[in-house]
This record gives sequence, C-alpha cells and structure tokens, in this order.
Amino acid sequence: MTNMSIFDLFLKSGFLVKIVIFILVCLSISSWAFIIQSSRALISAFREIETFENKFWSGTELSRLYQDSVMRRDLITGSERIFYSGFKEFTRLHCTSSSCTHETIVKNASRAMYISMNRELEMLEIHIPFLGTIGSISPYIGLFGTVWGIMHAFIRLGEIKQATMQMIAPGIAESLITTAISLFTAIPALISFNNLSLKINKLEQQYINFIEEFIAILHRQSSNNDI
Repeated sequence: MTNMSIFDLFLKSGFLVKIVIFILVCLSISSWAFIIQSSRALISAFREIETFENKFWSGTELSRLYQDSVMRRDLITGSERIFYSGFKEFTRLHCTSSSCTHETIVKNASRAMYISMNRELEMLEIHIPFLGTIGSISPYIGLFGTVWGIMHAFIRLGEIKQATMQMIAPGIAESLITTAISLFTAIPALISFNNLSLKINKLEQQYINFIEEFIAILHRQSSNNDI
C-alpha cells in the first residue's frame, strides 16, 4: 500500500469513480486552457489601451486617427474600435444631418461607443463565467465520487467477517482521489475567475474613462463645427 501511486488507485477504483475522475480531469484541462487564453487576451487589451491612448493624446488630429483606423478596421480592437465607432457616427451625423442638434450628434456617438465597448467586453469575458461554474461545481462532483466510492468500499467490507485497517485503507484512498482532484480543479478556476473578473472591471472602467474624455472633445468640436 505504501508504494501505491495515484495512478494505481485510479485503476483499482470503481467504474463510476473513474468516470467522475475523467470528468474532473477534462474540466481541469478546459479551465487551464481558458485561463491562459483569457489572461493573454486581457494582457493584449491593456497594452492596446496604452498604445492607442498615447497616440490619441499625442496631438494627432482626430480625423487622421480615424483615417488610420479605417484602413485597419478589420484589425482594430479595444479603445481604438471604440474610437472608430464613435467618430464614425459623429462624422456621419455631422455631415449628413442638418436637422440634428449638437447634443443629438454627440449622444448618438456616445451610444455607438458604449455599444462597441460592450461588444469588446463580451469577447473578453466569454470564458470567465465558465471558470466560475467549474470552481463551483467541481467540489460537488468530487464529493459525489468520494461518497459513492466509500459507500461501495463499506459494502464490500460488509461481506468480510473480520475487517482490518489494511482492508479498509485502500478502498477509502481510492474514493478520496476524487476529492483531491476536484480541489485541484476548483481552486485554480475560482482564483482565476476572481482575478480575471477584477481585471475585466478595471478594463471596463478605463474604457468608460476614455469614452467620457472623448465625448468632451466631441462636444467642443461639434460646438465649433470643426471635425
């Protein structure tokens, strides 16, 4: 028993316990894949914000920035996509609709930017709720496998007249594997869910700050009739 590995315990466990372990391993692999993918996407998003806002506040004309975004419109993301959506709507209404007031033009541009922001955030947080689900349900899946394994271990022991600790220990150890694997699956998923959610909230606030600052600029340009 002392030399028995986790793999040996897995092989000696019951069929249902094996299924539970297989499910937990699949959830763990999926969660790590989503953690890595979401982390990389958020790192890229924060870098994009810094890069574009440096360009935005460098004094370059907005029309020139917009033309640059138009040329790369299939590649832009994040704050540049938000800028593109807002300035596109602002320019369209400013040039084609003489009946619109300055407030209406800026309001529509603001709406376009918030819609674009929501789409950007939806793409970034698409896998994050699944991490929360994995972190929540994995311990219960593991507990089910443990209870089922222990139950069957005691049923087998009930058929033996004199049970010893050496007879009990392997069955209990086989069952407790699912608890260990469920914790190994749940803890990283739950920690990553909380961490990534905080980063999403921080990113959203940075987007909102950029939108509000850009709206103030559009108000001035709309009042001065200067695009």
